[in-house]
Amino acid sequence: MTSQSSGQAVFLSGSLMRHVTRMSLTTSIGLMAIFAVDFVDMVFISMLGNDALAAAVGYAGTLLFFTNSVNVGLSIAAGALVSRELGAGRPDQARRFGTSVAVLGAITGMILSALVLWNLRALLSLLGAEGEVLDLAVRYSSIILPTMWVMALAMAGMAVLRAHGDARRSMQATIFGGLVNAVLDPILIFAVGLGLDGAAIASVIARVCMLIAVMRPATKVHRGFARPSLKQVVQDVRPVRAIAVPAVLTNIATPVGNAIVIREVAQFGTDAVAGMAVIARLMPVAFSVVFALSGAIGPIVGQNYGAGQYDRVKETFLAGVKFTAIYVLLMAAVLFALRGPIADLFLAQGETRALIYLFCGPLALASFFNGVIFVANASFNNLGHPIYSTWVNWGRHTLGTWPFAVVGGILAGAPGVLLGQALGGVIFAVVCWVMVRRVVSKLSTPKKPDPFAGQNRLHALFGRRGW
Repeated sequence: MTSQSSGQAVFLSGSLMRHVTRMSLTTSIGLMAIFAVDFVDMVFISMLGNDALAAAVGYAGTLLFFTNSVNVGLSIAAGALVSRELGAGRPDQARRFGTSVAVLGAITGMILSALVLWNLRALLSLLGAEGEVLDLAVRYSSIILPTMWVMALAMAGMAVLRAHGDARRSMQATIFGGLVNAVLDPILIFAVGLGLDGAAIASVIARVCMLIAVMRPATKVHRGFARPSLKQVVQDVRPVRAIAVPAVLTNIATPVGNAIVIREVAQFGTDAVAGMAVIARLMPVAFSVVFALSGAIGPIVGQNYGAGQYDRVKETFLAGVKFTAIYVLLMAAVLFALRGPIADLFLAQGETRALIYLFCGPLALASFFNGVIFVANASFNNLGHPIYSTWVNWGRHTLGTWPFAVVGGILAGAPGVLLGQALGGVIFAVVCWVMVRRVVSKLSTPKKPDPFAGQNRLHALFGRRGW
C-alpha cells in the first residue's frame, strides 16, 4: 500500500511550489476534459446553423452553473474537512466526514433539482430567454438537471481523492467522463439526429460514467468513505454545514454575477448572447488551471493547517499567486495569437466575433485577478474562515459586477459590459489579497506546555518575597 493509500498526509514536507504546480496541473487536466467537451458541444451546435441553439445553451448553462455551484460548495467542505483530519493524523474521522458530505450532497441534489425543474421556465425567463430560445433552453436543462445528485457524489469523491494528494486519479475519472461525452456528442447530435437533445443526453451518460470512475479509487485505494449511517450523518451536519453553507453561498455568487452579465449583454441582441456563450465555453478550457486552484491548493493548506505548520500555510498562498501569474501570461499570449482561428471555428461574425477577440486580448490577462480570488478563497475555506469567501464572492459578483457592467454597456455596448465585469474583478482581487494576508499573519504555532511551569512560578513567587 502506498503512503497515499494508507491515509498519510503527503503535503507536510517537500517543495510547496512543486506541490502547487503538480496539484494544479493535474486537477486542471480533469477540469479541462469536462470544459473541453462543453467547448466541443458548442462547436457542434454552431454547425447546426441556428443562433437560437447557441443562445439557448448560453442561458441553460448559466442556470446549470448555479445548480452545480451547490455541488462545488459541498465538495469544498469535503476537501477541507478530510485534508484537515489527515493532517492531524485522524484517517478514520476523515472517512467519516467524506461519507457525510457525499450523503448530504446526494440528498441536496435531489431536492434542489426538483425545485428548479418545477420553476424552470420562470427561472430561464428571468435570465432573459424568450420565444424559441426559451423553449430550447427548457428542453436542454430538463434533461440534465435530474442528474445533479450524480454530480454531487462524483465531486465529493474527487474532493476526497485530492485531499489524499491523489489528483492523478481524480483527473483520470474526469477525463474518462469527458471522453465518453466527446464520443457520444457527434453520434447523438448528428448521426442519430437528436440535435440539442443529443448533446444533453451525452452529458447525462458522461456524468454517470464519471461517478463510477471516481468511486472505485476513492473507496478501494484510499478507503476514503465509511459505511454510511443516519446517526453519523446527523452528528456531522454541524461541522459540514459550518464550511459547506458559506462555500455554497460563495459559489452561488458566481452564476448570479454571470446572470447579471448575460442579462446586460442580452439587450444587445442574439449575436451578443451567442458570443457570451462561446466565451463561457472557451474561458474554462483556456484557464482550467486557474479554475482548478481552489481545489488544488485547498488540500495543501488544509493538511499543513491541521498539522500546525503555519509557515508552510503562508508560503502556499504566495506560491499559488506566483503560479497563477506565470500561467495567465503564457495562456494570454497563446489566445492572442490564435484569436482569428478560434473565431473562425465558430463561424463568428459581427458582435459575436468582436466579443471573442476581446476575450482573447485584455480579458484574458484579467484572469490573473480571478486566480488571486480563487487562491484566497481556498485559504479562507481551509483556515476556518469560509464566511470571508462568501463576503468576497458576493461583493465581487454584485457590487463588483452590476454597476460596472451597466456603465460599461452604456459607454461601449456589449464589449463594455465584459470590460466592466473585469474591472470589478481587479478591485476585489486587491481586497482578497489584503484579507488573506491578515488572516495568515495571525497564525502562530502554539507554544508547547512547560512541564516545569508550576515550579518556575513558585520560584518566582518565593524569590520576589526573599525566601
